[in-house]
Amino acid sequence: MTTQATHMRREIEEIPQAVARLLDGSGAVLTEAGRGIRARDPQFVVTVARGSSDHAATFMKYAVELTAGLAVASVGPSIASIYGRKLRLAGSACLAISQSGKSPDIVAMAETARAGGALTVAITNTADSPLARASDYAIDILAGPERSVAATKTFINSAVAGLALMAHATGDDALLAALAQLPGHFRKAIACDWMSVLAETIEKQKSLFILGRGPSAAMANEAALKFKETCGMHAEAYSAAEVMHGPLALIGPDFPVLALAARDASEPSIAEAADSLAAKGAPVFVTSALAQRAVRLPHVATGHPLTDPLTLIVSFYMFVEAFARHRGLDPDTPRNLRKVTETV
Repeated sequence: MTTQATHMRREIEEIPQAVARLLDGSGAVLTEAGRGIRARDPQFVVTVARGSSDHAATFMKYAVELTAGLAVASVGPSIASIYGRKLRLAGSACLAISQSGKSPDIVAMAETARAGGALTVAITNTADSPLARASDYAIDILAGPERSVAATKTFINSAVAGLALMAHATGDDALLAALAQLPGHFRKAIACDWMSVLAETIEKQKSLFILGRGPSAAMANEAALKFKETCGMHAEAYSAAEVMHGPLALIGPDFPVLALAARDASEPSIAEAADSLAAKGAPVFVTSALAQRAVRLPHVATGHPLTDPLTLIVSFYMFVEAFARHRGLDPDTPRNLRKVTETV
């Protein structure tokens, strides 16, 4: 295993500073956009994104539905770019997330949403991008250059920007205070050691399940993608409830499970599912002290149910980067992939 620092590792370690930079440097536009959403008083929210950005959008879906009581739907970018259909989105807010801000299908859908009556907000790491210009408000996540193909700090900053936007829109001072504390929590999450607990079990297998529920389900999706991208290993994300149906047929001694539980209302059910799967002989690892049979992983509690999932994925990022190197792979240069993919 190489000990040379990869771009991915350096970028994970930059997350605390990147988040602090976002909250400081883009605080004014986040406040303005949040107030703009409040003034519009949308009846529903739509999101437009792909890849890791879509996982950030899924995280926001749960966050908005849980706190604002607004239904959130993901809109397929191809509706505009391939099929040329216009959607009736009057009375909605549209959140478009893209690191580069220039993927033609994302831009086309944002333009279509704005033309259809939606208030559009772009969350992007490229301030002067086509997506930013196509939107009513543009949030620069200020993550800085990200050279590794696998997105890490841009995913976190996109999710934090979405939470800050929603907190301003709803006047949620408790969430804003929790966001301000995140840089310190992220430093602790980076120090959590999952490698010594997980690596020996997982390296022997070809596939695994990653579980979550509610906002942490989005983290499970992101973690599964990172296993594929950086480790060349198949991983599939499931709700801790859904895995108890058809997918249960795969569970056994040779099928590891990683359960990402945050400190929210879903934690008891995730811990229960983890213990149930462990009882069937599967090697199960969970970020909860409530579990009795599954192996408990170290985790950082933030004191807020919506920021807790973010520290989990940061700890996972540190693990998966090290695990890729352990397998003799370079996480910065995954096979067949490049940093920016512009889909039409």
